[in-house]
Amino acid sequence: MTEKERILQLRKELADHNYRYYVLDNPVVSDYDFDMLLEELIRLEKKHPELYDPNSPSQRVGGDVTKKFETVRHRYPMLSLSNTYNREEVEDFIRRAQKTIEGDMGFVCELKYDGVAIGIRYVNGKLDRAVTRGDGTQGDDVTTNVRTIRSIPLELHGEDYPEDFEIRGEIFMTLNGFAQLNSDREEAGYEPFANPRNAASGTLKMQDSSIVAKRPLDSFLYFVLSDKDLFETHFESIKKAGEWGFKVPLEKDHRIRLAHSVDEIFEFINFWDEHRHDLPFEIDGVVIKVNRYDQQEELGFTAKSPRWAIAYKFKAETAETILEEVTYQVGRTGAITPVANLKPVRLAGTTVKRASLYNQDQIEKLDLRIGDHVFVEKGGEIIPKVTGVDLKKRKSDSQPLVYPTNCPECGTPLERKEGEALHYCPNDSGCPPQLRGKVEHFISRRAMDVDGLGTETVNALFDAGLIRNYADLYALSKEDFLKLEKFADRSAENAVEGIKATVEIPFERVLYALGIRYVGETVAKKLARHYGSIDAIRNAGKEELIEVDEIGERIAGSVVDFMADERNLQNIERLREAGLQMEIEDQGEKGNALEGLKIVVSGVFKNYERDELKEIIERQGGKNVASVSSKTDYVLAGDGMGPSKRKKAEDLGVPIITEEDFERMIEEGHGN
Repeated sequence: MTEKERILQLRKELADHNYRYYVLDNPVVSDYDFDMLLEELIRLEKKHPELYDPNSPSQRVGGDVTKKFETVRHRYPMLSLSNTYNREEVEDFIRRAQKTIEGDMGFVCELKYDGVAIGIRYVNGKLDRAVTRGDGTQGDDVTTNVRTIRSIPLELHGEDYPEDFEIRGEIFMTLNGFAQLNSDREEAGYEPFANPRNAASGTLKMQDSSIVAKRPLDSFLYFVLSDKDLFETHFESIKKAGEWGFKVPLEKDHRIRLAHSVDEIFEFINFWDEHRHDLPFEIDGVVIKVNRYDQQEELGFTAKSPRWAIAYKFKAETAETILEEVTYQVGRTGAITPVANLKPVRLAGTTVKRASLYNQDQIEKLDLRIGDHVFVEKGGEIIPKVTGVDLKKRKSDSQPLVYPTNCPECGTPLERKEGEALHYCPNDSGCPPQLRGKVEHFISRRAMDVDGLGTETVNALFDAGLIRNYADLYALSKEDFLKLEKFADRSAENAVEGIKATVEIPFERVLYALGIRYVGETVAKKLARHYGSIDAIRNAGKEELIEVDEIGERIAGSVVDFMADERNLQNIERLREAGLQMEIEDQGEKGNALEGLKIVVSGVFKNYERDELKEIIERQGGKNVASVSSKTDYVLAGDGMGPSKRKKAEDLGVPIITEEDFERMIEEGHGN
């Protein structure tokens, strides 16, 4: 088998595994085996750039950066639906339709997914373009990001699909994925997303598709559009779309139903109003559509919505209870989070005792007071939130809440930087929750991944006085662990071995594990690749750090502050002595061919990934910069370079070089 044949075989095999895992929920290979096949494909595709295919499974990992999303006019208007909230309005909708249509009329009932509407065009069975709703007439081209969503096929199954058609549906974020994403954001010092819908929308418009690829986006696609008459009914088209490889609502899961009366429609509505919280994603209602396409055409449209469909919206899940107390949690970064402690109340199928208050501004906006009768809502949010106060029930002697000025754990005066919503405790070396949180972050799976340790063990180690920071972990012995409850010889040995094994963790993860505020996984990777070592990062000034691709003033300032603290430097030295990796290994041959040059990399390249080019620039003494300015020396342009970036370079007289020019500069030196 030739390498070309192997590439084609791997693409087909991986696409099938993706479909089985993300659409059918029936995987037939392990995650490890899948990853090995994907790595083989990526390796072969790098050897054969002439076989590049934007719809290869290798493109699921992302990597392209979109600075500005192109506005695209919809081929078919993307109208919104009229909303209704009661049975009488649904009955009116059906009566109006029956006045126009003679004969029997069926209705398709579907879930109303609480996500981002999307229209995806397929040409010759391959994903061609994905566009958001926008204003209904035109939307944003988010194709690069949509390619990373595993449940959306890059190539279709079978052979009976139209040559050119569009399918519409919804992109959303799963509830478990949303909870993990918010946990990660809070760990990194960022504000959490308000709900899965906002998280999905924000993710879909991110510039770096490699970050989009890591986020838990999913989809349901359910509306086929074509210039040709493909089907007689909407129900038939959904079944066929499922055969083509799309993730569609299934009748066997009770997520779609063909109804012939108002009673049948409301059997579906009432079932999901009661069971919607059993779903792994958010819905906010049910959509009712006339089934036959000829009847849809006869009913037509209003200026804003179709006359053949309507959305039944569920009422927001709200409960009233009493605010008994407000407590203030301290995170590992020192962020203070106010929490409403409530008289227990049933809401959305669970008993709610606590709700988020977010920050001081939110408390003042609601004018909250202890003893207030408050309204608690659980709509798109995972954690309930307080939305209002019943002022008629407020006690006459109630007093406004006073936000604390000192840390509730260590008493240190709190700080709130200009432009930030949260207060922080600056005592990162003595505040107990911060100390424990930093160690928990350090040992977490995505950081040092210390086998045999968890939150309970960290707390026990602190309580026993055995550790005060993550560097102390490397001084622990088997005997130390045996002093703790629940540790025997084998578990104590495993804990010590788990700590020792972290010497194999690469530098970029060590940097992330240090817990520098605002330095998440992606930022840690960029800093590690740019500077190569902890010493180079420590010696970099704020202005120099800002020059690194996608490192802003806030991140740069945080890194400088962290490296200026002698206690942090001492911990870093202790970690180095323990054998942890403090530099990137095997960066390749270094040189000075690009010494002092500031280069912008833009577009898609034949022989290199963009990150590879950036690493070469840094190894050859150059600097990667994110945007074109008068200080830029060159723009390295690949296919698809943004027109605005090209124009700015031309206006400023910045030389635009090709991949071949770049290779020649490395080989000959830029001055030759």
